[in-house]
Amino acid sequence: MLLTLNSLLAALTFYTCFPISPKLQLDFTRIARWAPAIGLLLGGGLGLVDLGLDWLQMPISIRSGMIVVLWIWWTGGLHLDGAMDSADGLAVQDPDRRLTVMSDSVTGAFGAMVAVVIILLKTCALTAITGDRIWILPLVAGWSRWGQVLSIGLYPYLKIQGKGAFHRKGLNIPNDILLGLFFVLAVTGCQIYLQPANWLAIGIRSIASCGIAVLVGYYFHRRLGGHTGDTYGAVVEWSETFILCLCTIPIS
Repeated sequence: MLLTLNSLLAALTFYTCFPISPKLQLDFTRIARWAPAIGLLLGGGLGLVDLGLDWLQMPISIRSGMIVVLWIWWTGGLHLDGAMDSADGLAVQDPDRRLTVMSDSVTGAFGAMVAVVIILLKTCALTAITGDRIWILPLVAGWSRWGQVLSIGLYPYLKIQGKGAFHRKGLNIPNDILLGLFFVLAVTGCQIYLQPANWLAIGIRSIASCGIAVLVGYYFHRRLGGHTGDTYGAVVEWSETFILCLCTIPIS
């Protein structure tokens, strides 16, 4: 039990900026399995902040912008940085140079444009979502990180000494993939239980969210022949963005 708690706290330390005591003996070996759970916790926290701002009668556009900024802050921009580096790499016409460009700490034009697009789409999508934000935020973050775990498990890692290599080595397939799926489906089940009249819309949205998470990871694999730590972050960011856009579509 203590080892599991240390692993979970290690995942919280790695994937977020939440302060954890340095005195704890954290185990980073298999933290990728906890990524969907961390996403659910992160999204739940964002949902509570959103409720508080709504109670203060803050306009939804400003509220949505603040939630997106807080989203980036709480993750330390970890995934957004990966999305930017991935964009710079994929912009290179020579496939043999893509990984080298992605490793460069200097952000290129395509990386900057992708960051703007992601932030803009997230803010606009959240502004258009007026209901169930307390459920949508954790599920968006949860599904996107499950897509990340799926990509770690299914596709080869392209860098021998990359920073994300330990994720691939420490993953227990298929148990860790199924564990993340269980976490997300458990929250979805809670929403259906509390909103039984909306079960069909919730179910359709869940299936579509799962599909987006799978396809985004597959896209990067097809373009690069595998994944890196940067593309793991890109899977999270683009999945979050597309799922948020999906949630703006009314389902009756």
